[in-house]
Amino acid sequence: MNKTNNVNPLWTPTRVAFTVLVLSLFAALGISSCSSGDERRANPPAPGVATESKPVNPSAPPVRVAPQPVITLPASVTDVELRAVSGAPIKLSNYAGKVLVVNLWATWCGPCRLETPELVKLHQEFRSQGVEVVGLSTETYEESAQSVPEFVHNYNVDYRVGWGREIAGALMQGRDAIPQSFIISRSGRVVKRFVGFNPISTPPQIREAIQEALNDKGAAD
Repeated sequence: MNKTNNVNPLWTPTRVAFTVLVLSLFAALGISSCSSGDERRANPPAPGVATESKPVNPSAPPVRVAPQPVITLPASVTDVELRAVSGAPIKLSNYAGKVLVVNLWATWCGPCRLETPELVKLHQEFRSQGVEVVGLSTETYEESAQSVPEFVHNYNVDYRVGWGREIAGALMQGRDAIPQSFIISRSGRVVKRFVGFNPISTPPQIREAIQEALNDKGAAD
């Protein structure tokens, strides 16, 4: 007489549901930022072109807006001449008297690719009010001399872009997640610092911070 062994199947409905939940949480946590130490990837195509990146989950955790004490960037950061994609070297001190958005990014970073079109929109919206955007790649020039200009072209970036590895460490202050954006008032005060990017919450938050910088009572006339 044959006995039937009661063996529990490996993939029960409960286990499947739990696995899907865990994977979903990992996906949600992973889209808001990249580590600047991540392995370099090939330069991606422009928006609208199919890529192998995972789709954006709008329900991803909100981007952290770092608590910002009243600080200004030191001369060791603002006076460094940084290689630019085109034109003269970029020096942040040349933007004194303007509201400045400094964005740290990399060509291989998925959230950076999502944020770039939003920064272009913000630049176009606020440029007439004296707001400038500067994008600084955290990649070395040697490894991205071709990919960064291609990125600028593919994404129709209309603000100044260059390489900022020399000052990225001082700006990041130990947090190497990218993208990072710094909103700086006309007086040089760092109004807000954004770490990561959420396509739903970050653009209006940056817009609000820019407006705060424009209204900064300590701004130079």
